[in-house]
Amino acid sequence: MNYQEYLSYDGLGLAELVAKKEIHASELLNIALERSNQVNPELNAIVIPMHDYALKRTETNLSGPFAGVPFLVKDLFQEYAGYPTSYGCTGFKRIGYIPDTNAEIVNRWEKSGIVTFGRTNTPEFGIKGITEPDAWGSCKNPWNLAHNSGGSSGGSASAVAGGIVPIAGAGDGGGSIRIPASYCGLFGLKPSRGRTPWGPQMSEAMHGAAIQHVLTKTVRDSAAMLDATHGEDHHSMFKIERPHTHYLEIIQQPPKKLKIAFNTKSPIGTKISKDAVQAINQTVKLLESLGHEVIEDHPAIDGMQLAKDFITTWFSQFSYMLEEIRRQYPSKSTDFELDSLVLSAFGAKTMAIEYIQNLNNWGIYVSQMNHFFDRYDLYLTPATASVAPHNGEVKTPAWQKPIMKALLGMGKAHLLAQGKLIDQIVKENLKWVPFTQLSNITGLPAMSVPLYWNEQNLPLGSQFIAPFAREDLLLQLAAQLEEAQPWFDRYKDIQI
Repeated sequence: MNYQEYLSYDGLGLAELVAKKEIHASELLNIALERSNQVNPELNAIVIPMHDYALKRTETNLSGPFAGVPFLVKDLFQEYAGYPTSYGCTGFKRIGYIPDTNAEIVNRWEKSGIVTFGRTNTPEFGIKGITEPDAWGSCKNPWNLAHNSGGSSGGSASAVAGGIVPIAGAGDGGGSIRIPASYCGLFGLKPSRGRTPWGPQMSEAMHGAAIQHVLTKTVRDSAAMLDATHGEDHHSMFKIERPHTHYLEIIQQPPKKLKIAFNTKSPIGTKISKDAVQAINQTVKLLESLGHEVIEDHPAIDGMQLAKDFITTWFSQFSYMLEEIRRQYPSKSTDFELDSLVLSAFGAKTMAIEYIQNLNNWGIYVSQMNHFFDRYDLYLTPATASVAPHNGEVKTPAWQKPIMKALLGMGKAHLLAQGKLIDQIVKENLKWVPFTQLSNITGLPAMSVPLYWNEQNLPLGSQFIAPFAREDLLLQLAAQLEEAQPWFDRYKDIQI
């Protein structure tokens, strides 16, 4: 098999060839490694190799729906025992941190038969919507190397779109599957709260806002991997309702006529690009051509307040995590990025009563979305406010850094988040990606579907949000859209 043939298959397609003994897992791995050697120096998608592990695994008797398929995991909460992980952090990279247990999601991926040969680039602790960590450098977008791949699953997205692997591990706590899917023209599904496990290190992440799954080129790869990984483990807070039928079977049937609300206005009042508006308008026309009813509407939710509540939880949780790291491991002042230290300082000053009020608001948003879905089957928005930003475009202005350092030194960095400045912080942090946090806070499943490319051949995804535990409905519609407007052949246009 040559590379062009390799590129013509998705993950399930490659696994079928292995099952028929038309190719061996080691041959597929060699193709993936050769492609990685060719393009990763430019993409900077893979930061920690696991070649020895992968080679040994191809010599075993692999089974499962993805048996023999080359795979990559995100360098964040997708640990392999005995192999380094950095979480995108200079400090963990410096000490050469090696976990002693597998993450449960990794165990389930392993049971599906994948062959993992590396860990992918991610922003420090996944706190940004771009992948430009000090520890590893910027991850480039395969569609245009001057642009970023997004975050926090940017390395995985870049590796899949760039043709290194057909499928890769990802995670989503504020849009981190859907954002890079939008920027890199991939299919990205964020499952419902609790759909995939977080053990053994934790029961859930950020009160269930964060969830793990994969980035793929095809809907069926995502469906099949969800079949392989869904369900609680012994560490889970609750048991989610299980589907009555395999997702891979569900997508064989088109959805019923759906009533879909759509909106292109930013919930926090920030600018939305012409590309984003055009992407949704085109998606609306496609949906109508398929017989669905599409109505312009939006939930009765204060978007700015929701964003503040998300930021409060995000900063506070991050502050706790950073404090735990400092307690367990010797650290230096240079081990963490300046932005990370400032965000942690913000979070450290959150009062208990404020945090409880914030979590109470989460419940209100859930109720509001439940009422919204009494009237609609799905909610459609842009996945991102624009196509992928240029590398270095989303960063703290140089003039702010001395101020931030000085305030940190005096223990007063939290003052930056007081009063009206918090609104500015929210808008600056989320203006590129104002649409994704809603489904994280409410725990609802959501997906980014690659249906639009602009004149510069840069993609932008259409986001659909569904009622709780209705991944089946999202996947059904995604498969229908994929059939009506196929995107798989577009990856051949990537020249790197």
